[in-house]
Amino acid sequence: MRAAVCREFGRPLVIEDLTLGELSPNDVHVDIAACAVCHSDIHYAEGAWGGTLPAVYGHEAAGTVLAVGTDVTSVSVGDRVVVTLIRSCGECTQCLRGNEVFCTAEYAADDASRLADSDGNDVLAAMLCGAFAEEVVVDHSQVVGIPAAMSWEVASTLACGVLTGVGAVTNTSSVDENSTVVVIGAGGVGLNTVQGAVIAGAKAVIAVDLAEEKLDIARTFGATHVATPDNAASVVAEATGASGAASHVFVTVGARPAILAGLELLDIGGELIIVGMPALNNEIQIDPVNVASYGQRIIGSKMGTARIRRDIPQLIEWYQQGKLKLDELVSATYRLDEINEAIRAVADGAVIRNVVLMESGNEEASR
Repeated sequence: MRAAVCREFGRPLVIEDLTLGELSPNDVHVDIAACAVCHSDIHYAEGAWGGTLPAVYGHEAAGTVLAVGTDVTSVSVGDRVVVTLIRSCGECTQCLRGNEVFCTAEYAADDASRLADSDGNDVLAAMLCGAFAEEVVVDHSQVVGIPAAMSWEVASTLACGVLTGVGAVTNTSSVDENSTVVVIGAGGVGLNTVQGAVIAGAKAVIAVDLAEEKLDIARTFGATHVATPDNAASVVAEATGASGAASHVFVTVGARPAILAGLELLDIGGELIIVGMPALNNEIQIDPVNVASYGQRIIGSKMGTARIRRDIPQLIEWYQQGKLKLDELVSATYRLDEINEAIRAVADGAVIRNVVLMESGNEEASR
């Protein structure tokens, strides 16, 4: 099968023929139809978080089940599924607490390489997926079935961007109808955070971004107010009324200044939710006296604190009811051979989500 391999950080990915390893009893073999390009994939490929090379990135995917391990009962051959990086045993302390994204179990399949190149050398299937490829083998807990009518490119966005943004609101935070919400960053995850705040019933949703065109898009996704960093304080003060600050601030860009700006916009008793993943060693300095005396909370939200077999069906239901925009998230589609072009457009910030459609998919890739 073909895959886009990273052999050197900061360099274009290389299309190579790779071999998949054997299925373990709990594995699922998926024919990938579509994989969206996430900023996390780009950060890894640039070396921002280190890691092992060579590697295949990609973790926001959808496709058709080709085969299942002997112990798998949750899906069958021919099922259409979303493929995520969230792997959970259901039995460890974190899984029992509902924190499936932090599963601590050891998996026997990790003792063998998922991928090998033409010389027989190991290639890392990064982020437990390696979905910039025509096929993947993943643990059964990483896949969830989807309706036959859902397009591949739309389905792929559910695996990370939508799950992370909406889940940060509906799972991680305490947003309700009495909340006022600021979302810093109106990219793919930020727009889904806006959607999550709308679904949760927040009475004001303020999107903040440097780019005016992104703020215009944020309005179409439900933002009641928009602001640039320069006028965010005044817009938030106007939108929130007497308090002059927001009960909840979501930082969806992995940048130190954005986190510090979010604290400045946070009300007494408010929650600052860090959604975007910064690069390593990106430290911030805060005064804990203010956090303690104002009763504020700083919370991390990884993958929207998702439980995929609960949350992905709920997202699909909201989509079918017209409460959640998904089609509008897809900016363009590309073939696997064009993946570096797709990545460049995402890195430039000019798109919401680019999706790579594999030739094995049922829909033609076109731009």
